[in-house]
Amino acid sequence: MWSKKDLIGLKGLTKDEINIILDTAQSFTSILTREIKKVPTLRGITVANLFFEPSTRTRSSFELAEKRLSADTLGISAAASSVVKGETLLDTVKNLKALLCDIIVLRHAFAGAPELIAKAVPDVGVINAGDGMHEHPTQALLDMLTMRQMFGRIEGLKVLIVGDIFHSRVARSNIYGLKKFNAQVSVCGMYSLLPKGIDSLCRVYVDLDEAIEKEKPDVLMALRIQKERQEDGLFASLREYYRAYGIDQKRSSRLAKSSIIMHPGPINRGVELALDTADSDRSAILVQVTNGVAVRMAVLYLISSILRKGQEK
Repeated sequence: MWSKKDLIGLKGLTKDEINIILDTAQSFTSILTREIKKVPTLRGITVANLFFEPSTRTRSSFELAEKRLSADTLGISAAASSVVKGETLLDTVKNLKALLCDIIVLRHAFAGAPELIAKAVPDVGVINAGDGMHEHPTQALLDMLTMRQMFGRIEGLKVLIVGDIFHSRVARSNIYGLKKFNAQVSVCGMYSLLPKGIDSLCRVYVDLDEAIEKEKPDVLMALRIQKERQEDGLFASLREYYRAYGIDQKRSSRLAKSSIIMHPGPINRGVELALDTADSDRSAILVQVTNGVAVRMAVLYLISSILRKGQEK
């Protein structure tokens, strides 16, 4: 049974709780293919999308999920808010509570920001849409839903995550979530892009060709080079990075026929993936995007059900 009014990360969730979200999301996928892609499930619920970092897929899929469930939505970006006048995050959130918002979807550059506001407004639901270098739970959930659809299971899958592991909240959430299902997770990246202690969570490689050969991954997940979070000098050049870690036809041809390629987006074509790899038959990237709406519908639905129970008491 789902019992949480917030979704801060996957590290603190159980396997059963993750399965509840995935099962609920799978049930919502049918709505997305209907002629009328809307149900009244969240009628009367108001959701504030509070984004302090740029976003296309995450923000638009949350907004679509809210509209598909008939919620009232309020979109706020940092550049168009009173933050530019000096208002603090907590004051912004308290004002949203005073406006009777039920759920806040927050993306913020500082790790821990969603947990902070969840404690500050205990009667408002909080969903982490990515906080600093901490977690991005709904991205990992949509990745896991995609894997389950493609392979019929998550248990025992071999997943190789490649690229900028150090700065990636997507990698962290995927590792936390996948390990609860006993998936065999490994990561690959240059030393400067590997976080300290990562070897305690999964196998670590610095040579991509060796990693593909030894791991024989079912899922090869490339990560975006996060230039906005990096200091200069972490690697020589994008050309050198692509040579060492870019996934091209030669590397993808060494995967099993059933293996898939994933990427959380946005893709830097010619850096993480070759120009044609993202559009190949192996690519599950657009399936991930579609599943993002279903997963976020599921999370909104589950959290709103807890909030409504609290209001009934």
